[in-house]
Amino acid sequence: MTFKINNTTINYVIYGNSTGDTLVFLHGWGQNIEMMKKLADYFKNDYTILIVDLPGFGLSSEPTYSWSVYDYANAIYNLSKYLNLKKVSLIGHSFGGKISLVYASKYPIEKLVLFASPFKKEVQKISLKTKFLKLIMKVPGLKQIGNSMKKYIGSTDYRNASEMMRNVLVKTVNTDITEDIKLIKCPTLIVWGTNDTAVNISRAYELEKLIDDSAVIKFEGASHYAYLEHLNECVKILKSFFGGNK
Repeated sequence: MTFKINNTTINYVIYGNSTGDTLVFLHGWGQNIEMMKKLADYFKNDYTILIVDLPGFGLSSEPTYSWSVYDYANAIYNLSKYLNLKKVSLIGHSFGGKISLVYASKYPIEKLVLFASPFKKEVQKISLKTKFLKLIMKVPGLKQIGNSMKKYIGSTDYRNASEMMRNVLVKTVNTDITEDIKLIKCPTLIVWGTNDTAVNISRAYELEKLIDDSAVIKFEGASHYAYLEHLNECVKILKSFFGGNK
């Protein structure tokens, strides 16, 4: 299914329990719906599930101008209103987590889950799609997801980020949303791997200080994809976190 905003088409899937509260899953840079579906499927019996191909990735079109994280957050909000979703909670990984932080600072949501979410400029060089794919393929149990991503990453457009998406990346990386985060009031779970080389776990504890009702869950030895490397444990933690919000 698709939704159009600012001349940009957003591809999404919506499924699960139509009478339940809503969980919105937002993937990281260079990824797509498949990266979040493996986790989201565990919640389909109790919740309405919305997973989005963020503009510029998967089957969504690129933005027609250089979007900021605020543009992405506004687009997801407008999609949720279009779908008439109720009692929305957000689960975001990396780039999707940064968007989720902005969304939660601007609009009311029930709960927030962050997987290795940057919120200010990182010193490390940001890896692009092919580097993410190589890392995913090394993670036990994720080869199938990696193979499904090849059809998007394999084309010329996806092997080489376009000028538009390079501009979006630079803008995203350079945007410090610290002051926005201070406005977040909803319960927030911050999940991180201790061996994350893309966004250091120190950022998790900075987020914990910025968000009043928050807690850090760390996975020892896990990478930037801790939520997938420890999928079963993560599902149990999230089910407990969302348990009172069905």
